[in-house]
Amino acid sequence: MTSTEFVYTTYIKTTPQRLWQALTDPAFTQRYWGSTFTSDWTKGAPYTWEQGGVTLADPDQVILEADPYRRLAYSWHNFTPELAAAFGFSDEYLAAAQAEPRSHVTFDLEPMGDKVKLTVVHDGFPPDSVVRESVSGGWPHVLSGLKTLLETGEPLPAFKA
Repeated sequence: MTSTEFVYTTYIKTTPQRLWQALTDPAFTQRYWGSTFTSDWTKGAPYTWEQGGVTLADPDQVILEADPYRRLAYSWHNFTPELAAAFGFSDEYLAAAQAEPRSHVTFDLEPMGDKVKLTVVHDGFPPDSVVRESVSGGWPHVLSGLKTLLETGEPLPAFKA
């Protein structure tokens, strides 16, 4: 891991098809992430992120790659005053996050017998990024929740920023 990216790998006892569904189906993401993502999941398509009563959508929030059951990438959401209020972000954090370029997240799915190796790369951060620091704390919880839900059918409590 460098100061400009966050990388996390986990192995989940599931199929690539089920994992893809877990990453793209709003009802599924709500169960382990506490948020929904709505898109047609094709390259260049916009997506809407809803979490904590806040809806984030803008023309630069798009699907960058979509190869079902193998790879999904999208630009990260923007930071709005509504998001800051919903999650208790300070004015200083909001200003710092808004000053950073939009980052990207990529999910690589690799079948390995009865498991799938999932590698998440969240990158595009400037050195000493406040957003990278935040996602570095959030991703492990989100991905643990995803793994738990797929393997047991029961979610962890949704992550609260």
